[in-house]
Amino acid sequence: MTDRALVRLEVADAVATITMDSPGNRNALSRSLVAGLLSHLDTVADRPDVRAVVIAAEGPVFCAGADMREAAREGMEHGAGALVALQRAIVGLHQPVVARVHGPVRAGGLGIVGACDVVISADTVTYAFTEVLLGLAPAVISLTTLPRLTSRAASEKYLSGAGFDAHEAQRIGLVTRAVPVEQLDEAVADVAARWAGASAQGLRETKALLNHALLRRIDELGAQVARQSAQLFASDEARAAMQAFLSRAR
Repeated sequence: MTDRALVRLEVADAVATITMDSPGNRNALSRSLVAGLLSHLDTVADRPDVRAVVIAAEGPVFCAGADMREAAREGMEHGAGALVALQRAIVGLHQPVVARVHGPVRAGGLGIVGACDVVISADTVTYAFTEVLLGLAPAVISLTTLPRLTSRAASEKYLSGAGFDAHEAQRIGLVTRAVPVEQLDEAVADVAARWAGASAQGLRETKALLNHALLRRIDELGAQVARQSAQLFASDEARAAMQAFLSRAR
């Protein structure tokens, strides 16, 4: 299966919808899935007819985080750097990006959420920074999630690994708005339509203004946190925790 086959791109009425379509592994961030996302983001960046971007997912889960089977087999040297690049691509894209979050988000998937300009979540969705439970740290995704959260909320969520609901995610700044699931599509479409009707230059320059500090943070810390993440994934403690997790998942 090609990288792009795991991710779909559709464009209509100046809105590009990029959909993760790997429900078999809960849209985990495999090498192929991330490559597909980056490829479609690159395509969108070069399309002057696109004013707004939606990131969505198929299946019951929005994103389960890192692909544990791939990480256990290959390590995370490539994967950590690719996730840094993915977050930067979303943050640095000329067009604003809204996440349509319909199902659970865990660990690395929160990096996508953090990178998007607006996040609309169904109020049934749960979130969790689960890295600490596996001998890891939310190193790479701290690039985009830490600036969104209050320091107290970051400490509580990062250190506990516990799940929290969409209303809590909104309260702490991770999510823009939590809506009833039956209103999710309408809420996302409303955001995208407003952007689609705006000036391309106005959107580009305003997004650059908003994300200047976040882009600088990614550029300054990206290589460092990618190395940290790869080292943690390769540690004996984390490898044992991942093997135990994969055994339970069978």
